[in-house]
Amino acid sequence: MTARTTTVLLAPDKFKGSLSAAGVADALARGIADAAPDWVCVRAPIADGGDGTVDAAVAAGWDRVPVETTGPTGAPVSTSYARGGPTAVVELASAVGLELLPDGAPDPLCATTYGLGTVIRHALTSGARSIVIGVGGSASTDGGAGMLQALGVAITDRTGAPVGPGGRALRHAAHVDLSGLLPAAREARFTLACDVDNPLLGPLGAAAVYGPQKGASAADVALLDDALRVWADAVTAATGTDVCERPGAGAAGGTGFGAMAVLGAVSRPGVEIVLELADFAGRVRAADLVITGEGSLDAQSLHGKAPVGVAAAAGAAGVPVLAVAGRSTLSPEQVREAGFLRALALSDLEPDPARSMANAADLLRELGRTIARDTPTG
Repeated sequence: MTARTTTVLLAPDKFKGSLSAAGVADALARGIADAAPDWVCVRAPIADGGDGTVDAAVAAGWDRVPVETTGPTGAPVSTSYARGGPTAVVELASAVGLELLPDGAPDPLCATTYGLGTVIRHALTSGARSIVIGVGGSASTDGGAGMLQALGVAITDRTGAPVGPGGRALRHAAHVDLSGLLPAAREARFTLACDVDNPLLGPLGAAAVYGPQKGASAADVALLDDALRVWADAVTAATGTDVCERPGAGAAGGTGFGAMAVLGAVSRPGVEIVLELADFAGRVRAADLVITGEGSLDAQSLHGKAPVGVAAAAGAAGVPVLAVAGRSTLSPEQVREAGFLRALALSDLEPDPARSMANAADLLRELGRTIARDTPTG
């Protein structure tokens, strides 16, 4: 009787600074093939709503649509979104993310989400009627104002002059005119792939919590919070609804607020959305083992990060899950409670972080060999 072939579903997130999610999956597959050439590896790279979300959709068979836009400071940027039928997946990080700041120089007061709106506009005018926005990795704190301006919303000061880009300029936002909003944006359904529940304003808001990560000083944070308050008042006056306190309104420098207030967006956990895009539930039923992971497996991973979402979905299907990581600070008990059989880390093979990151592909290949040798199969 011929033994049944072992099928492994490779569903890692990126190893930030080292490899894309697809690169991680490829390295693991090479290692598994070295030690168990009869095993079948199915690649399903995933993300949590931040950078890599479009790539995850494309890897699942969606079409990649290239588009030209502008980055967080207005410089030209070539990016793309994913399209599957009437739905488009748009990634904030690949249009106006932190990594697109010229020379990496922060611009916390003037960085804008205008380029994100340009990508959304392209998707809508090309026929998309459902837009998923991955909101991780924002460089700006503009409350989504730039995104909305790109979609036709007019924001003016008390003299009727247009308000400029960035969060600081929102101190002068006196009037929001929604009459020019792209008709397709009025009709479309918007979903935010979002893993934070911060409100827009205050000590837990967009400026206070995330501003320092974007280079904002204490004085900048105070200025931005005040500016977002002015912006929120103007938007509320225009829409008749105040969503400042809604969980996720503070996501991506307040982009969540702009999308919720004007576009009617609803927020859902990022990894949940990505797993749906990748038809993970369908794929995992055919698997004997799932391997997931990310660059750092730590306490933050337990709160909505992609590998734990994968573990939950695989566990529901009764399929065992292994985690791989650049490093893991979780205890064995935490690893098991998160749904993993065990966690394997590159740091166990190469303790030096710089060498580990530089040689991540080779080290992951070695972990793939280890998994193939040490995992019992039926």
